[in-house]
Amino acid sequence: MKKLIFYITILGLLLNSCKKDETKVVILTNPTPPTLVSLPDLTLQRAHGLDTLVFVGTAVDPGFKASATYFLEACASGNNFKDSLQVLSSNQDASLKITVLSLNGILLQKFNADVASAIDFRIRSVLSIDAGTGAVPKIYASDPVSASVTIFGLPRLDLINSGITQKVESAFGDEKYIGYVKLDATKPFTLKDPDANITYGVNGTNLAVNGAAFTVAANGWYQVKADTKALTFTVLPYNIGLIGDATPNGWNAPDSKMAYDAKTGSWFISVVLINGTCKFRVNDAWDQGINLGIGTGYSIDNLFNGASSNIPVTAGNYTVRLYINNPPFRCTFTLN
Repeated sequence: MKKLIFYITILGLLLNSCKKDETKVVILTNPTPPTLVSLPDLTLQRAHGLDTLVFVGTAVDPGFKASATYFLEACASGNNFKDSLQVLSSNQDASLKITVLSLNGILLQKFNADVASAIDFRIRSVLSIDAGTGAVPKIYASDPVSASVTIFGLPRLDLINSGITQKVESAFGDEKYIGYVKLDATKPFTLKDPDANITYGVNGTNLAVNGAAFTVAANGWYQVKADTKALTFTVLPYNIGLIGDATPNGWNAPDSKMAYDAKTGSWFISVVLINGTCKFRVNDAWDQGINLGIGTGYSIDNLFNGASSNIPVTAGNYTVRLYINNPPFRCTFTLN
């Protein structure tokens, strides 16, 4: 009997202890959302790529100590966070930290480099009130904060005195630059590294700091390569053209020359075509590395480079675009 009384007493103590530990969670009718208090300096510079930026925020307040995940989001100003970028997240703190290099890389997905962009930022909190029970998370967002943000692009060399704003870029940041530029035989040019403030020119057949200006023999498009470590360069004609019985000059040179759009990475031309066929080549020749058409297993969405078949077209005024920076090579014919 004494043992039974002892067990009952212990059970009672445990139950009373549980009752004392019960906490009633009541969410406010209008919880206080997080706020984005301040932004860091957003004139981003490659030289400070490893610096840490802090977006200072305050936590959501639902009326009790809550566990929340915070997201820093960005969008074009006035876009109301449609098609927004998620910059980073944290389940600990509404003040969010990121390096200059990381933020720059994320923003390049939506915004142009080397110009100021108007961008809205906000903190969005996701509050799990009853984790594991299937309850729908509560979402609260701060008011947007606008900023003028300058993003840096890939390491580049700017063409100086070429007549138009142009550049060649280093895709891997390895001091090897390549790009397609439009050159004028009457406008000698140099290459300038805007980050290091170094200007490159020619010394014989080599690239040289403060060397003589580059010159070309004829107007047109060129592929420029420069290696600022090995001090080598090439400037080679690179005129992509459309040729065929559907084009103005038929199968005869000169081809219908295309221009390069660095923003989309495509060659393009607006041209009136007739019923017939066409292909793409470079420098009015078939032996310069580009002979693009179609064939068995190929289409305009997957062009074949070599002894390929012609591309059939119907008459019309078209904007033709050719994408050859990365495989699969492809083209589009859009009626104007």
